[in-house]
Amino acid sequence: MTCGATHSLVRGIAAAAAGALLLSATRADAAESAPAAAPARSETAITHHTARIGNRAISYTATAGTITLTDAKDQPTANMFYVAYTAEGLGPTARRPLTFSYNGGPGGSSALVHMGAFGPRTVVTTNAAPTPPAPYTIVDNADSLLDTSDLVFVDAVGTGFSRITGKGEAKDFYGVVQDGRAFTQFIRRYISANGRWNSPKYLAGESYGTTRSAVLASMLQDEGIALSGVTLMSTVLDFSTLIPQPGNDLPYWTYLPSEAAVAAYHHKIAPSPDLPAFLQTVRAYAQGPYLSALAKGAALPPAERDAVAAQLHADTGLPVDYLERSNLRVTPERFEKQLLTASDETIGRYDARFRNADLDPIGDHADTDPSSDAVFGAFTAAFNTYIRDELHYRSDADYEFLSRDVNRQWQWHTEERGSPSAVNVSADLAKAMTENPYLRVFSANGLYDLATPFFATEYTLGHLGLAPALQSHITYGYYPAGHMIYLNPVAHAALKSDLVRFYR
Repeated sequence: MTCGATHSLVRGIAAAAAGALLLSATRADAAESAPAAAPARSETAITHHTARIGNRAISYTATAGTITLTDAKDQPTANMFYVAYTAEGLGPTARRPLTFSYNGGPGGSSALVHMGAFGPRTVVTTNAAPTPPAPYTIVDNADSLLDTSDLVFVDAVGTGFSRITGKGEAKDFYGVVQDGRAFTQFIRRYISANGRWNSPKYLAGESYGTTRSAVLASMLQDEGIALSGVTLMSTVLDFSTLIPQPGNDLPYWTYLPSEAAVAAYHHKIAPSPDLPAFLQTVRAYAQGPYLSALAKGAALPPAERDAVAAQLHADTGLPVDYLERSNLRVTPERFEKQLLTASDETIGRYDARFRNADLDPIGDHADTDPSSDAVFGAFTAAFNTYIRDELHYRSDADYEFLSRDVNRQWQWHTEERGSPSAVNVSADLAKAMTENPYLRVFSANGLYDLATPFFATEYTLGHLGLAPALQSHITYGYYPAGHMIYLNPVAHAALKSDLVRFYR
């Protein structure tokens, strides 16, 4: 996430790929030409499989194909690619839960949640360390959601195999509202074509996918499609909680508990604390004395300044003099750079458990993200192998794992939304929950996520303005992992267990 007006909001394709959370693409190396409009495609690959999920074998049908979107004149505008999994022998299909899942970006395909989190097959990666190069191993995903819900993984237009076609243009899809409309039309057409109108329907988005879910929940409600539940995984609804800039100190204190968790993980807190109790204390300090000190700005008394610096040192392990020279405001990317500076290492933004040698030890921020560098190759190769060799889907197009072009053209400036730093879709989620009082929300959070910190999520979801009875419809899960919770096998199993309870 950016930490100042002079820095790009994108750190490059490797950093973006793992968590698929990009907020702008102003760098020159992101300026790619738009893909040529694709002809309409209708091919579909249907295969049958069995996977061991949990402690039992689940038979299922996999369908990989596209659904064509159209404009007001019924002219084709885009083909949206999806892979759907329908379990067999688990009750009437028409009444079985159905989950639409995706990553974010903007510009990210659904490959990560597909082969990392919820799909029936997954790629083996190394926990909290780099995964060696190919060959990679694809195995049954014991923590797939397929034993609980049928699944549809959807690639946003311009990502994966989803392409603009016919009368469509980039401006019709590459934006906060436009993207929501495209997914709304896709879901409506999918449930019509597959007889799923009477199925309980869920959304499961990661990263910018949570932004999409908030917008989509409201739009679907307006279309008469009431959701049963929304899973927000590594959430960003209010971008002001993540982008520090002059006049906005909110991210400094909402990031503090995540930074404290990361410091404890890397043994920078002595003695080693009881993590849940420690983080509760840090939360209280962040929204109490620390927030108060930041609010005083230039009027902060020197004695109070010294006391805050000392406490921040105790909570983060950063040197007192560095904290004071930073005016008590350390941006997230500087924290990633400074925590292990004594060993010339940097930590991951998407998953701060990962560490690696720093390419530029004297630089202001890290040049790469060790967490995305560690898994990008594995997921890219595994998905391309899986979609062709196991699902037998054939396309002459490249699978766009992450499209910089989509990200670069994303329309944050719309009448409805404003600029990236002002984007806040929490009102959309509040509207959907109010109009549909049966809608439940589950918020999944990685303790070591420095892209979408858990305290910022708590702040946002605690300020939706819901009626008290509806506020209790939001529940939380916390995991010893980063942005991609499923990269830690222990966290992945705990997430699956929590989601089974959430669905049932």
